[in-house]
Amino acid sequence: MEILFIVDPPETLKEYKDSSIAMMRAAQGRGHAVWVCQQRDLHLWEGRVVAFATQVTVKPGVDWFGEAGTRVRLLTDFSAVLMRKDPPVDQDYLAATHLLGLAEEHGARVFNRPAALRDWNEKLSIFRFPQFIAPTLVSARAELIDGFLAEHGDIIVKPLHAMGGQGVFRLSPADPNRNAIVETLTEHGRHAVMAQRYLPEISEGDKRILLIDGEPVPYALARIPLAGETRGNLAAGGSARAQPLTERDEEIARTVGRVVREAGLFLVGLDVIGECLTEVNVTSPTCFVEIAEQTGFDVADTFIATLETSVAQV
Repeated sequence: MEILFIVDPPETLKEYKDSSIAMMRAAQGRGHAVWVCQQRDLHLWEGRVVAFATQVTVKPGVDWFGEAGTRVRLLTDFSAVLMRKDPPVDQDYLAATHLLGLAEEHGARVFNRPAALRDWNEKLSIFRFPQFIAPTLVSARAELIDGFLAEHGDIIVKPLHAMGGQGVFRLSPADPNRNAIVETLTEHGRHAVMAQRYLPEISEGDKRILLIDGEPVPYALARIPLAGETRGNLAAGGSARAQPLTERDEEIARTVGRVVREAGLFLVGLDVIGECLTEVNVTSPTCFVEIAEQTGFDVADTFIATLETSVAQV
């Protein structure tokens, strides 16, 4: 196969832990050609979607790739196109999904499906599974957030389009900064945010559960907050502990897995705290490397093998 990875600038990816690089290594190890481009390299030319794509050779070490030439290629030329651009899901990202959707109409195989990337907001999609979520409010109105805080006493507030724990705050009624925090996150009522009842089980980790074509990877990665920190995100300094899925994890993963597979979401990362689903990550789910290093389960190889099967079915 020839596989195109749409990623952030390759030189900014962290070789020692990046899941996209792990996928590329696995693809190359299984005999496939690896190509990369950035979101800005997508173009609509005479009615067809093309990319300024660079073929790369993946190497060990910090200087993890070597370039073998850049060409303008139709997206339909590739066996698979993997959209792995990190959030935020801004206007440029949405425009890219529209271009990818046009390419898909012409026969390109795009993972995850472009329309699903638009439809499945990573925060709001939990409402598709109300049986698994904690009390949650989405609003731009300070008085509603204040009422939610008064009802639950201890809450988390976060923006709808960020990643890596950015803009996540824990609020209590006694917090002297709570009004300023809400004003800042909502930009004085212009943007909706998510408020969730605080889940003390975060002390045992914010679990990342990976779904590949609807099937759960058998290990979750519990991202455990630093002492005195609310956020378990690895980008916020959390530590990582791989562990087998619990019975509740399995229930959530298999229920969500059936739905996301039907929606065209080939790779999904669920965030679960305690027994509650808190996010459905669809843009560029991570944690491949940490799970593989701690358990020996090669997530990247499993991903590429499953991709091979999916492409062969067409």
